[in-house]
Amino acid sequence: MSAAIAPRLSLYDKLTGAWGRTAVIGLPLAFLLVFFLLPFLVVFKISVSEMDNAVFKDLFVWADGVLQLKVKLGNYIFIAQDDLYFQTYLSSLKFAGLTTAICLLMAYPFAYFMARSPASTRPALLMLVMLPFWTSFLLRVYAWKMLLTDNGVFNNLAIQAGLISEPLKMINTPFSLVLGMVYTYLPFMILPLYANLVKMDLRLLEAAQDLGATPWQAFWRITVPLSKSGIIAGSALVFIPCVGEFVIPELLGGPETLMIGRVLWDEFFSNNDWPMAATVAVVMVLLVIVPLALFNKYQAESTAGGRA
Repeated sequence: MSAAIAPRLSLYDKLTGAWGRTAVIGLPLAFLLVFFLLPFLVVFKISVSEMDNAVFKDLFVWADGVLQLKVKLGNYIFIAQDDLYFQTYLSSLKFAGLTTAICLLMAYPFAYFMARSPASTRPALLMLVMLPFWTSFLLRVYAWKMLLTDNGVFNNLAIQAGLISEPLKMINTPFSLVLGMVYTYLPFMILPLYANLVKMDLRLLEAAQDLGATPWQAFWRITVPLSKSGIIAGSALVFIPCVGEFVIPELLGGPETLMIGRVLWDEFFSNNDWPMAATVAVVMVLLVIVPLALFNKYQAESTAGGRA
């Protein structure tokens, strides 16, 4: 009897495993399809459509038995030829990259300290990292505006201490923009790094020390390579939203810190040019998604080659 039941259980396990794998892979793909790909296709359709007042013309036109496809690529050509858009995209990538690098330099030591702290103190440290999320994002950014103004707290304290004789220009500068973005997105870098470092096997460091490696050599040759996935995840979580950031450049930035989020807002609501705004949004998404996709492909090929 047990021999007759065994194949049935094996078949049941195979079916359950197959359905489980399908659900695990299919649900995230369905979520991305509904909440990312479809809205992106709608935005792309608007970017290549002609606008008649407040109505978008159809891309496919049926006339006299002929199906015509009318795609307007003038907006993409205009963006490619206009220096303002090029400089704006370049400025957005520059500030996003600088913010990501600063967040990584600040977050790694703190995440390392958290991971090596006693288990009893880690929840308190995690609570301190997540504490800013308990208040409004807009309120926290606006608080920095009050701190950095010419008559703000920092300038007043520096004048009273005799460090400066007149207020420093800190608000509406690249400094205030980067400071605001680093403050806002620093927890998004700390959390993935901590989650990666806390799971690392410390016996590898002990083995390296037994083989004569100094603590600094063990850090660079073992800890940093093993935390690569946390570095990549944290950098992506910081870099991607920074590229399209609008609130922080609007409140803390100035004319010299023009970013693509502000241009997108102007095209949508000031110029009321939805096809151009959609074109700006599509190009912005491609600037972020395409390099990440190529990098992930490179990582997958490197991993497969290493295993082989």
